[in-house]
Amino acid sequence: MGWIGWLCPGVNIKRWLLLATVGILLCVAGLVMFFNFQVMGRLEELLFKLTYLTTGRYSNGVIKAAGALMIILGIFCLVYGTRKVVRSVVSSLLPDSSGSLMEKIFVQRKLTHGPSITVVGGGTGLSTMLRGMKYITNNCTAVVTSGDDGGSSGRLRKELGIIPPGDLRNCMIALADQEPLMERLMQYRFQGDTPLAGHCFGNLFIAAMAEAEGGMEAGLQATSQILKVRGRVVPSTLADIQLQAEMTDGTIVTGESKIPEVRKHIYRLKMLPEDAPAANDAVEAILESDVLIFGPGSLYTSVIPNLVVPGIRKAVLESKAIKIYICNVMTQPGETDGYGAYEHVRALIDHVGAQFLDYVIVNDEKISSAQLLPYKEKGAKPVSADVRKLGNLGINVVPAHLISKKDLVRHDPVKLSRVLISLIYRLRLFGKGVQFFDYFFVRLGLKQMNGK
Repeated sequence: MGWIGWLCPGVNIKRWLLLATVGILLCVAGLVMFFNFQVMGRLEELLFKLTYLTTGRYSNGVIKAAGALMIILGIFCLVYGTRKVVRSVVSSLLPDSSGSLMEKIFVQRKLTHGPSITVVGGGTGLSTMLRGMKYITNNCTAVVTSGDDGGSSGRLRKELGIIPPGDLRNCMIALADQEPLMERLMQYRFQGDTPLAGHCFGNLFIAAMAEAEGGMEAGLQATSQILKVRGRVVPSTLADIQLQAEMTDGTIVTGESKIPEVRKHIYRLKMLPEDAPAANDAVEAILESDVLIFGPGSLYTSVIPNLVVPGIRKAVLESKAIKIYICNVMTQPGETDGYGAYEHVRALIDHVGAQFLDYVIVNDEKISSAQLLPYKEKGAKPVSADVRKLGNLGINVVPAHLISKKDLVRHDPVKLSRVLISLIYRLRLFGKGVQFFDYFFVRLGLKQMNGK
């Protein structure tokens, strides 16, 4: 329809555009009269006569007053009409929006022009962090491991021959700008004794989209559009891989779900086949990002599985991005028993083959005994910060209070996002002006996470 569509009935814009136009004309006429430009002869002559009849002499004062009045009236019509046009457009595009329009525009522009961040990992830890990441930038890519072989993902992997969708689903939901109902639907798990029992609806949805779109990559893109994902979620590899762990006693364990069950110390993690190609989108995201973030998440079954993919490992070493590792706050039984932050970092370096990290974010907040009580039976303990040991590796350590106040001992998305945003913008974009930016961005952006 083009521009003529704005004149259609029911748009609720025409009257306000007309009012704004009248305002412009009044302002022009008022300026002409106020400065006594000789282009409105008859009107000025009439005003001169009225002035003479009321005061007994000729004066420009009445003309100037009339011009000023027309300018004021014109400005009012212009501002009011423009304001109503903007509100009419915004109410149509964002019918459920509330709060200050200025804040929404400010936050959206900062998100759109935010840094390019690629997060590498998987599992619950990664999705928890991504919930805060979407309030830092819209240019975020999550590179997710595809080695899961348990639960609903494992069943779909065997039956349909697709890469496991579980971690991909969690990351998309974390980055999505969706209503709570959609999130509950995507996370719903079927119960009972039917063949669907144990399956998550979101996994089935992604599997269906992959089949309908002709591939997992296209299916993930379509799902992201439906969920309005702020960024991208891509697998590290599209190949059918298996994780294999060599233990310190020489035994070999194959299968992501079986590795923690043997409760032995892991020496090295491998991938079968060892030459599985990396996904092109994942490599591209790593090479083009401003910041690379690893973790949080299970060290040997979520983070390192991405790094044993040769193409991913090569891209990480070649990337010019700032590389940040977010260390777990608790050890994981069967994977990192007895590990501190130093042992976590050493495992990453050993599997990549070189010291590649610039910063490590560690928790230095004391965890209450009440929060630790459920973990004692499982054998999980808080991860020590190891600030001095990490410093000896040439890594900058960022200690911070990161623990969630909920029952589970996990990273708090808001706290972690505040640390990340301060670090990222201080290093890459704003320099000395970071404190000014932090104040406004954290207040306007992250308050959405707090529900205020």
